[in-house]
Amino acid sequence: MNSPDSNEQGVADLARPEIRALEAYASARALADSAGILLNANENPWPPAGDEGLALNRYPDPQPAGLRQRLAELYGTGAENLLITRGSDEGIDLLLRVFCRPGVDRVLVCPPCFGMYALSARVQGAEVVEAPLVERESEHGYAFDLAPDLEEKADGCRIVFLCSPNNPTGNTIDADRVAALAEARAETGLVVVDEAYVEFAPETSMLTLLERHPNLVLLRTLSKAHALAGCRLGSVIARPEVIGLLRRIIAPYPLPTPTVAIALRALDDDALAAERAHLEMLAAERTRLIEVLEASPGISRVWKGAANFVLVRAVDGKRLVAEAARAGIRLRDQSAQPGLADCVRITVGTPEENAALIDFLRQWHPAESPA
Repeated sequence: MNSPDSNEQGVADLARPEIRALEAYASARALADSAGILLNANENPWPPAGDEGLALNRYPDPQPAGLRQRLAELYGTGAENLLITRGSDEGIDLLLRVFCRPGVDRVLVCPPCFGMYALSARVQGAEVVEAPLVERESEHGYAFDLAPDLEEKADGCRIVFLCSPNNPTGNTIDADRVAALAEARAETGLVVVDEAYVEFAPETSMLTLLERHPNLVLLRTLSKAHALAGCRLGSVIARPEVIGLLRRIIAPYPLPTPTVAIALRALDDDALAAERAHLEMLAAERTRLIEVLEASPGISRVWKGAANFVLVRAVDGKRLVAEAARAGIRLRDQSAQPGLADCVRITVGTPEENAALIDFLRQWHPAESPA
């Protein structure tokens, strides 16, 4: 096993050499804070109408210290291990641009999964290798799991993307397997675990593995459990060496001032207490919805998962999505994903929204529906 120092050096060495040699753009706000008379950024000295004290005429802090510290406390890590991004999508893109050489490096994905891993890799010119999830049946029902040959397929890949709980299947990943994969790839590649839905299954977080595995990277978002999808705020959690490399290429001012202010309000103690109550309600509503789905003649299989959605296989998935839409209910067709023919992802809504869906499902008989 390599020493911690050699591993830390190794994770920086995995980056593209031109990125390691790159001198990051130094914005006016990065060079000097917003104190004093500001004549260094070519800003308009007067705030706009409706500014409401936000000083929108001034460029924002590239990585606002207050939000960064609050997120670090929330996630149980140090602020030096965290980069705030415009949603998880930007974190995925930054990692690929820093670590993958176009036409040279390969990336591993585990479909069915979030499509942005493969799309962003292809935009970067990286080859995409697939290790499809495998379905298994147990006394608790149907679930998906990582492929037995995942480690073999990961050989030679610069980045391995995993998601836990996974979108759209809802399965979680065993931490021991992630640790073993990161250990095996300590000198050759990153293991990135997307934890966008981890607040729905907090016991499954890989955060405790970060200290032992410098090449492990986690992605978080405020879009799901924290109800801030419209704010577009995510985080990359990694060793400072990785965070420093990502900061070299991130946009100079990625985080709008109003977005940061809203996020800080949404993360105060009172807001988090309300959020916990909502998560408990979602869990109860999810159980209620699953019971109805399992009894529905139009549903042939239910994957319960561990997030705020349920994946089902319908007798006719496209018809289910189309006829639900005519009833004013929007569901997500997943049939284009490998192994998910006729599958539909259903987000758990409010009790009233779920009641409307349940009423629809109880009346929906695909064999009798018009084509």
